[in-house]
Amino acid sequence: MDSPPPFDLRAYLARIGFAGEPRRDFSTLRALHEAHATHIPFENLDILLGRGIRLDLASLEAKLVRDRRGGYCFEQNALFAAALEEIGFPVTRLSARVRLGIPTTLPRTHMLLKVEADGGSWICDVGFGAWGLLQPIALAANVETEQDGWTYCLRREDEVTWVLQCHECPLGPDLYAFDLTRHLPVDYEPANFYTSTHPESRFVLSLTAQRVGRGVRHVLRNRELVTIHADGTHAELIATHEQLLDVLAVCFGIRLPAGTRFPQFEPGA
Repeated sequence: MDSPPPFDLRAYLARIGFAGEPRRDFSTLRALHEAHATHIPFENLDILLGRGIRLDLASLEAKLVRDRRGGYCFEQNALFAAALEEIGFPVTRLSARVRLGIPTTLPRTHMLLKVEADGGSWICDVGFGAWGLLQPIALAANVETEQDGWTYCLRREDEVTWVLQCHECPLGPDLYAFDLTRHLPVDYEPANFYTSTHPESRFVLSLTAQRVGRGVRHVLRNRELVTIHADGTHAELIATHEQLLDVLAVCFGIRLPAGTRFPQFEPGA
C-alpha cells in the first residue's frame, strides 16, 4: 500500500500568509493561530452541494490549501494540528459539546486542540467560526484574555470539565464544554458523519460562512450577512444568487463557479 504524501508545510504557510521560519515557541503558535483564523473561513458549503466532508489529510490540503476553500471544525483543526506537528509542537486532539445558549445537552460535535509551548499548555481552536478564538488561550481557570475587542475566559465546571466563554457572544457566554481526554483522528469520523448528514444538523439545514478578522467578524446565514464589531453589529439581506456568490468571494475569500445554486437560498427557504 502506498504511503500518503508528506504534509506540504510551505504551501500551508503560504495559504495563511505566514512569513518567516516557524519555530516551536509560543510566539510562532500565536502567529500561526491568528493567521489561520483570519485567512481560512469557516463554512459548510460542500455539505449543501452534496459533496460530503472528508477528513483525511490529503483531502484537507486539497480543499483548504490548494483550492483556497474553508471548512468547519473537524477540517480546520485537523489541518492546523498537522501543521503544528510538522513544526514539532506536541498536540492533543480534544472534543467538546457546543452550548451557545442551547438549553439541552448536545453530543460532542466540536474539535479543538491542546498544544504545548514554552512550558505551558494552550487551548487552540481555529474552527469555531465567528465567536471563536483569534489566538490561543492559556489552559488556566478564570483568567480573562482580551483578543482584539473580544474577551475570553476558561472556567472549571467540575473536576474534569472546562468551559470556554466569550463575554461578547449574544447567544450567551458559554461557547462549549470539554475535558482533556485525548482523541485520535478516527474518533472524529462518527461526529463528522452525524454533523454533515443528519437531517436535523444545523449544517445540513442552513448555509453558513463565517470569518474572524482584526476588529471585525462576518457571519453569513442563508440570506443574512451580519458584520460584527465588539461594540455593535450591522445586518443586511442578500437578494440574489449572484449577490451571494459576490459576498462569498469578497467577505470570505470563497470563489465558486458562476451559476452555483444552494437550495437553502431559494425563495421561501
